[in-house]
Amino acid sequence: MDWVEVFSDVITAMGWFFIVYSLLINSSFLLLTVFAVGDFIGYRRRVEFAAYDESFGEPLARGISVLMPAYNESETIIESVQAMMAMRYPDFEVIVVDDGSKDDTVAKLVAEFDLVQVPLVVDELVPMKGEVSATYLSRRGSHNLVLVTKTNGGKADALNVGINLARKELVCMVDADSLLDPDSLLHVSRPFADHPDQVVAAGGVIRVANGSTVTQGRVTDVRMPRRWLARVQVVEYLRAFMIGRAGWSATGGLLIISGAFGMFRKDVLVTVGGMATDCIGEDAELVVRIYRWLGEEKIDGKVVFVSEPVAWTEAPDSRPVLRRQRRRWHRGLAEILGRHRDMLLRPKYGVIGMLTMPWFVLFELLAPFLEIFGLAYFVVVVVLFGLEEVGWMPYDLVDGWFVLLLLMASIFYSFLLTMVALLAEEMSYRRYRGVGDLLRAVWAAVEENFGYRQLNAWWRMGGAIEAMRKSQHEWGDMQRKGFGTTP
Repeated sequence: MDWVEVFSDVITAMGWFFIVYSLLINSSFLLLTVFAVGDFIGYRRRVEFAAYDESFGEPLARGISVLMPAYNESETIIESVQAMMAMRYPDFEVIVVDDGSKDDTVAKLVAEFDLVQVPLVVDELVPMKGEVSATYLSRRGSHNLVLVTKTNGGKADALNVGINLARKELVCMVDADSLLDPDSLLHVSRPFADHPDQVVAAGGVIRVANGSTVTQGRVTDVRMPRRWLARVQVVEYLRAFMIGRAGWSATGGLLIISGAFGMFRKDVLVTVGGMATDCIGEDAELVVRIYRWLGEEKIDGKVVFVSEPVAWTEAPDSRPVLRRQRRRWHRGLAEILGRHRDMLLRPKYGVIGMLTMPWFVLFELLAPFLEIFGLAYFVVVVVLFGLEEVGWMPYDLVDGWFVLLLLMASIFYSFLLTMVALLAEEMSYRRYRGVGDLLRAVWAAVEENFGYRQLNAWWRMGGAIEAMRKSQHEWGDMQRKGFGTTP
């Protein structure tokens, strides 16, 4: 029958489409892995001669303003600020910008650090929406902690207030629920010292602190989370940073610096107009806007990733909170690529325009759609193949074994990439020292392929659809449980 041939041809064509797409995305990840490993080996060789102890005592080190936007961060704010205040760096200040919290975030900060209200001038170097209501300094004689309270205007607006108040040459943006390792500022600022005229921004590694022990704002006992949702995110973050970010940095096309931990030159931030307050993914949008400025002004600038400095964050361990986060992330990516679509395939924007942005359109923005459609295709093929095997379907429409082999190859490749990231972690930093934790990490690399990836793809697809429809975005309540602290 004609319809049988047509249907069989459609099924076959769709199968070949998914095969080609899978080959392309897996091959690109393989290349990123090669670049990441090369960059990682080179960094480990350089770090032996970095002399960070000497840098800590350098009186002429470039000053750093650490910006911490906070909104209802009562559960983690004290530990986070304690960690920031105890950083090993010769010249830095911490600016906490409370964006109209409705909980006791401000009260806790005032009580813990003995803050007193003082009048400070907030210049308007970059635009601000919210109104600054008060500024605070500590009565303990510490002038490197500033608290600013303002009316609610969003995270990007809070960061712009911090930029306007910052007194230092470099600006480090950190989430209020993040904890930094003691030497993080020394490491992430090093590229600015080595290449002062080229490096305009640098980002570090974000790790999941769930399940670990925090003592006075420091992660002192790193453990794998017991809850499966947080455990899967540990290996997901490792793969994203140790392979994805490192690989793109090595090619000169790093598109994203995480808002949880990134450093920028203040003069560059002022030049490009600070953070965009009308975009959900303000951290990535800022990086893309910096690349646009570099290309249009024909400036030889670099955005780099450093694998050593670590910021610890509390990952969502409930599905509703994680769903809101992933929808927001993917909606932000869609908005950024749409806003800067005229940079695509434009040689003047270098690697970012000719390679990175097209890759993100094909293999990040569209990936959840194709993953969901591919899953539906797989279900249809399996059902048809089963009907053929039991004799209920008189026609040979599909090759079920070939489709099953393709699915297993895709799962194995994802597992292999995660194993490479875990191997890099184990050979270098060894944050997870126990055999039990390593086994749980390996198991997480397996279990993320069965349920988690599909849920994540569904949520991300919803975020992209929201961006296309330009619907009103609701942040929702991003609940925090707080770090497992000890006195």
